[in-house]
Amino acid sequence: MAVAFFLLLLIVGLVLVTVFSSYNSFVRQRHTIEESWRQIDVELQRRHDLIPNLVETVRLASGFEQQTLLAVVNARAEAMGARQMPDVGHGRRAQLESALSGALHGLFGLAESYPQLRSNQNFLHLQRQLVETEDRIAAGRRFFNGNVRQYNTRLQTVPSSLIADMFSFTPVEYFELTDQQARQAPQIGGAWNQVQPSHQQPSQFPYPPQSFPPAH
Repeated sequence: MAVAFFLLLLIVGLVLVTVFSSYNSFVRQRHTIEESWRQIDVELQRRHDLIPNLVETVRLASGFEQQTLLAVVNARAEAMGARQMPDVGHGRRAQLESALSGALHGLFGLAESYPQLRSNQNFLHLQRQLVETEDRIAAGRRFFNGNVRQYNTRLQTVPSSLIADMFSFTPVEYFELTDQQARQAPQIGGAWNQVQPSHQQPSQFPYPPQSFPPAH
């Protein structure tokens, strides 16, 4: 009887140790995911902050296509808006940031047709900063998605899936770019899409330098 009682206590103890160990692992993984996301968010914020100066620099180029600038401005505004909404998931954020990356690719590609931009030191400096930011976002995305993959895999495997259900651990969305072009950081110089510049007079730009919507 004593032996059976001892075995029962041993089994209960092992179960509790397994439960607590699995729970603590989930908590640690979730904190790692949150920390890796904050690293991405810092770089996204930096990109949002760089864009107003870039747009203003390009806007001063004679004959630059207004539609291309507006695409960048609108994509930035939508990405920033999602950033202020805590209920927006990583998947939706990724879609909006992909759209912004695509708009920036379009702007840099068209800028190759404007000699005054290719020799503008401020434009080249901003372009280089954005390239570096894109690289850091890409590195952060790989690290974040790797952590999410490990966490989500544990959620689906036994016995950790039982612990996840018990304590309401839920899957985390990946931060994946949906646009293949947006997956590639803009290049400094090199081959761009050869788009002929428009020589139509641009309409009034919606955001003068002093009133461009700030990043938050």
